[in-house]
Amino acid sequence: MSRKITFKGGPLTLVGRALKTGRFAPNFRVISQDLKEVSYSDFKDKIKIISSFPSLDTPVCDLQVKEFNKRAARVSSDAIILGISKDLPFAQKRFCSINEIKNEVILSDYKFSSFGINFGLLIKELNLLARSVSIVDKNDSVRYIQIVEELINPPDYEDVLKNLDGVIKNPALP
Repeated sequence: MSRKITFKGGPLTLVGRALKTGRFAPNFRVISQDLKEVSYSDFKDKIKIISSFPSLDTPVCDLQVKEFNKRAARVSSDAIILGISKDLPFAQKRFCSINEIKNEVILSDYKFSSFGINFGLLIKELNLLARSVSIVDKNDSVRYIQIVEELINPPDYEDVLKNLDGVIKNPALP
């Protein structure tokens, strides 16, 4: 069964395994801004807020990264915010430098598409990532998933923060 989102009303297909709450988050490999391979397991023992977006060169994605970077200051030290796109690490590094993104770890899925496929967020027609936010607890259980149905819309930040608060209060399900 294919899953769909839209871009300006036109249908797009998400490929990969659909992420489900209550299940373990799958591993993935991405590239850091200094061109090193990073895997999901590098963030064990942390609550992970994983924000994905199509491209830093669009206004909504630009805002999404800046918004999570700003809100990160209020997040528990037990949590980490990961921003993932298929932008090249060079572009990500430039964006983070210009915009003083210091509270969010921005990573690239350009090389392996591992995150996109394993989290079911790879857009078949564009080879970009869907806009989404997931929260994974310290035991690697997926606690929250928000996939934005219309690609040009921002995520619901307040809903993310409300759910994050619940995970912080109860950081690991038995």
